[in-house]
Amino acid sequence: MGIFLWIIVGIIAGFIAEKVTNSNHGLFTNLIVGLIGAFVGGFIADRFGIRFVHSMFLDTTIVATLGAILVLFVYQKVRS
Repeated sequence: MGIFLWIIVGIIAGFIAEKVTNSNHGLFTNLIVGLIGAFVGGFIADRFGIRFVHSMFLDTTIVATLGAILVLFVYQKVRS
């Protein structure tokens, strides 16, 4: 995927993770959380051998969103 699509996926994943975890961030923070979530989610999916058969954009967005939710959850637990 190109850099533009990674930015789109990061923003979408960060936004969804923000809503799921009841956080309040801006667009840039959503992008950063989404991109970090993509790396975390991709690493976990690869470790457990999880493979998707849908479109690459949808699969990447799902993995990035789940990773971003995990990142925000851990961040909130460490912070409090």
